[in-house]
Amino acid sequence: MKIAVGSDHRGFEVKRRIVNLLQQLGHEVLDAGPMARESVDYPDFAFRVAVAVSKGEVDRGILVCGTGIGMCIAANKVSGVRAAPCHDSITAEMSRRHNDANVLCLSADLLGEELIDRMVRIWLETSFENGRHARRVEKIQRYEAER
Repeated sequence: MKIAVGSDHRGFEVKRRIVNLLQQLGHEVLDAGPMARESVDYPDFAFRVAVAVSKGEVDRGILVCGTGIGMCIAANKVSGVRAAPCHDSITAEMSRRHNDANVLCLSADLLGEELIDRMVRIWLETSFENGRHARRVEKIQRYEAER
């Protein structure tokens, strides 16, 4: 898979770890920044990743900020993006299984390294169930297309 990864300054170190993990797992990674720890505005990097997902330049995206919430709000403003702020293995799995989430939003401040690694692996390995869930995702896509 090709995966775009971005963060703000608070998520910078976690982003670097995730990039390394993804590369170890054999994925192609687009590091959307930032490239240094200096203070930045999270929407800039959320939009970079979300646009890459929306345009099909990457298969999925991962975003990291202090809580994961700001990144999620910004990413979901981009058409075709279904970003989910996940905080444990179950929410990571269900965001894929039931919502076909294409952007994973994580907290740099509230999750430990082991949990983040587990969540990323689960999120990448979990397939969308389709069925009744596909009907619901299609409703979201239709609403978005009408706007």
